[in-house]
Amino acid sequence: MYRIRFHGRGGQGIVTASRVLGTAFFMQRYEVQDAPRYGAERRGAPIFAYVRADHMPIAERGPIHAPDLVVVADDTLVGVPAAGVLQGLGPDTVILIDTTETAEVWRDRLNIESQIVVLPKPTGADAYEPHFFGTACTGAVIRLIDAIGLETLDRAIESEFDLKGPSIVARNKEIARAAYDAMAGTEIRITEPTARDELSNAPGWIDVPREGADISAPTIHAGLTSVEVRTGLWRTIRPIIDYDICRHCWWVCSTFCPDDAISVSDEGEPVIDYDHCKGCMICVAQCPPHAIVTIPEVEAAATDTSHSTVTASTLRGVR
Repeated sequence: MYRIRFHGRGGQGIVTASRVLGTAFFMQRYEVQDAPRYGAERRGAPIFAYVRADHMPIAERGPIHAPDLVVVADDTLVGVPAAGVLQGLGPDTVILIDTTETAEVWRDRLNIESQIVVLPKPTGADAYEPHFFGTACTGAVIRLIDAIGLETLDRAIESEFDLKGPSIVARNKEIARAAYDAMAGTEIRITEPTARDELSNAPGWIDVPREGADISAPTIHAGLTSVEVRTGLWRTIRPIIDYDICRHCWWVCSTFCPDDAISVSDEGEPVIDYDHCKGCMICVAQCPPHAIVTIPEVEAAATDTSHSTVTASTLRGVR
């Protein structure tokens, strides 16, 4: 079964791209699921769509958690965990991303095993036309999967855009073929994966700790004016990095920390400066693999009175 996920923002043609690809698969006699996933978003809000295609009836339902191919139309979504771009990636997953950076830069940023491919720009242009970007993504995907021919893609485009007139149909075909040709130098190809049960890898439940009011709502008797008073003394909940889960991507948590309290060691590991971490927990919300968790400060202080980084083994002991 092919499992393909499209990520982008409203107005970039992501839903159209998945619909055209699903139609092309169907014309090749595949069983197909094609669906977008979004709420009441407006133009510019993160959305995603997914396509499943198999020669057998498809029993899976819902969003794809273990994709074979992830198409990213806007690289600013990669660092936003709520967009789910990095969800379920494995060593065999291919990421096709439209970006001004190179694939090597993204491999260094994310430090993941997945293969990264940058969408090449069309010949003689700096970028694909915004109104036809979804079609360009579809043309690139067709080249990567080698399961659908250009003639079938043309028929799928005709089916999708027929009511918009022949000029729109012709322009979409031209854009799709330009993206298809631009991917010719990419040696990566996605063959149809062997059967596997995606539902067995469903994400687990995450427990969020709760505290009593005597911890979470301390009484402040006077203004703190001494330069010797550390910012970290305000904290009531402490973020902890579990290095057994951390991907050492160095990019997300250290970038989103508003107080620059997360630095990166020479070994590429993020390190929290607890003297200046105020406990806003933005790093917990932003960490893609959920390697940063929280524990009450009173429990952390009982384990580590020196305000140094608590290790993963210590964390498991606290739990």
